[in-house]
Amino acid sequence: MISRRMMLAGLAGLGAPAMVGCSSRRPTAASVSNFAAAAPQPRTGLDAVIDISHMVEVGDFSQIRRDSDILGVIHKATEGGDWVDSSYGERRPQAEAAGLLWGAYHFGTHQYSGARQAEAFLAVARPGPSTVMALDFEPNDYNPRNTMSLAQAEAFVHTVYRATGRLPLVYTRPSWADGAPHGRLRLSRPVSPSSILAQCDLWLADYREEPEVPMAWSNRGWRLWQYAGDETAADAAYGTVSRAVAGVDHCDRNVFAGDAPALYRFWNGGAAV
Repeated sequence: MISRRMMLAGLAGLGAPAMVGCSSRRPTAASVSNFAAAAPQPRTGLDAVIDISHMVEVGDFSQIRRDSDILGVIHKATEGGDWVDSSYGERRPQAEAAGLLWGAYHFGTHQYSGARQAEAFLAVARPGPSTVMALDFEPNDYNPRNTMSLAQAEAFVHTVYRATGRLPLVYTRPSWADGAPHGRLRLSRPVSPSSILAQCDLWLADYREEPEVPMAWSNRGWRLWQYAGDETAADAAYGTVSRAVAGVDHCDRNVFAGDAPALYRFWNGGAAV
């Protein structure tokens, strides 16, 4: 996922937090070095979930549901403690009316406390019992100093759980969660199995043929695997095979660990401690 505020930071040189979102990524040199340039056809699981943001043009959610195998959409809702994706509110009823499962994600930053970010996210996402929630926890490539810390991520999850009784998915990269350096960035320590993050279902971002599960989730594996990003009809963002979806100009593709009935059960039940 990538920051929305990267454009503001890049053009104005301001110290404002960089906005990141799963579906707006165009890879930087740093991200390419961490993700192998491949567009695998997943051999297991259900390839039925996309994630998008305001940076994705949506033509028709009904077309997405009718002309593809997509069952669920996870949309960016917020970033940091003060930015709202303006497309979230208008697109949610459209997607749900088309019969698509709906989810919301938050891109974490360093500028605000984890608790404040969670409160901002919940106020915008307005999650119901069948709304999947997710925290995007990764390096902020366009504003490294505004990268969310491990402590902030844990506070975010605790706050969401106290408010909803459910844990969000945690979207992350394997090397980042395991404490490997990302340029000059690295976590203060790897995510451990005892962290509340490890109690959350893993949304793994790994564009290799065989994804690597971070240490903290080694006994559980991934729930969602983002295996390809920014797929368009004209161009495969990674590799040679396009995974474009009718109804959107580009999107990230995600595999669910299970079949369609399991996906619906997961989406409608969520996860709890």
